[in-house]
Amino acid sequence: MAYPIDGVAIPDSTLARAVTELVRDTESPLLFHHSSRVYYFGALAGKQRGLTYDPELLYVGAMFHDMGLTPQHSSATERFEVDGANAARDFLRGHGIAQADIDTVWAAIALHTTPGIPQHMHPVVALVTAGVEMDVLGLTYAQYSDAEREAVVQAHPRPPHFKEDIIQAFYEGIRHKPDTTFGNVKADVIADKEPHFHAGNFCSVIRHSPWRG
Repeated sequence: MAYPIDGVAIPDSTLARAVTELVRDTESPLLFHHSSRVYYFGALAGKQRGLTYDPELLYVGAMFHDMGLTPQHSSATERFEVDGANAARDFLRGHGIAQADIDTVWAAIALHTTPGIPQHMHPVVALVTAGVEMDVLGLTYAQYSDAEREAVVQAHPRPPHFKEDIIQAFYEGIRHKPDTTFGNVKADVIADKEPHFHAGNFCSVIRHSPWRG
């Protein structure tokens, strides 16, 4: 069921209903409700910023953004963001969506943990990250009214221990491929859970390259 919040609701379409069913059946309740909140917070951010975008594409991006954490869509060597983007790409191809729209959703998911870049890109790319940054990090918490925050959480409950639960979910989804966290924020997750973890170092890679001088 779509819950209208300040004029924002989940798109009422065949594609959106298929997305909801697939993600609900694939992800844990924690990730499903988190992804749903990401959509609402992203859409509300779009309204605040006066952005024009296709709500269906934003919904797909938000709902698939953590699919790479699930066993069904987790590869052995790719970043989990890329796994999620690839899952969304395959889903959209199966529904006859135009390649340009698929590319937009792919970028939105692949870049959602890369600070400083998405806000300069297509609105769908910017708003998936905006939703993630609000629900996980609370970076724009004050930019939403109490009523908006409460309505989103009422529609898709946020557990009392969500902060630790989501960190654990991240860890469980990437622990088998720690090398994929090189140069990105998920290295902090591995380090938090594994105190002896040594993250890759950019300067060390430079210094130990086969180049002379």
